Amino acid sequence: MSSASNSHRPREEWAARLRRVLLDPAEAAALDVHGRIDAAVLVPLFVSDGALHAVFTRRRDDLRRHAGEISFPGGRQDDDESDLRLTALREAEEEIGLPPDAVELIGALQPTPTIATNYAVYPFVGLIEPGHEWKPSATEVAAILELSLDDLRNGYERQRMLRRGIPFRTDVYVVGDNLIWGATARMLTDLLERIDVSGSAPGDRPGS
Repeated sequence: MSSASNSHRPREEWAARLRRVLLDPAEAAALDVHGRIDAAVLVPLFVSDGALHAVFTRRRDDLRRHAGEISFPGGRQDDDESDLRLTALREAEEEIGLPPDAVELIGALQPTPTIATNYAVYPFVGLIEPGHEWKPSATEVAAILELSLDDLRNGYERQRMLRRGIPFRTDVYVVGDNLIWGATARMLTDLLERIDVSGSAPGDRPGS
């Protein structure tokens, strides 16, 4: 991608742009969402050549739940965790080796329920530096993916899927061999729509 693209801006500009359109993390954590179990995910974003990229995990194929699926690092809230933001940071460190002090929490997305597992998932957005040396959890993570938001946006489609013998059509994002769907796709749609509210790049304004 060319550094002259409108979507290419320094990290500081992206941070300011995102703060304006994301939910406040504390207010988002206090929202009531349908779901029996509270959980949180971290949406790690980094700027490379001026463009935003997101970090995902591909879960191991031998897991009991969500085997082989692509998601943001995260999991259920521990009993001793009073703040879902701590849950997101802890899970990111456990799953991909991202230290909490390497994350700048800048906002949150709309919490979303999961249908199959009855979770209420709270997504928190954090900026990180590019070039991190990932340390995937041997028991949970098969691979760590870094995908540009431009490629994800271009990979959006409606796709027919089959789960537990039931066919349905749903929003998905396809980048190469990577298929993102379900709750993660809903979070990604929320993120992309917020970025696109007043232009796809920080600094863009109606009439500018």
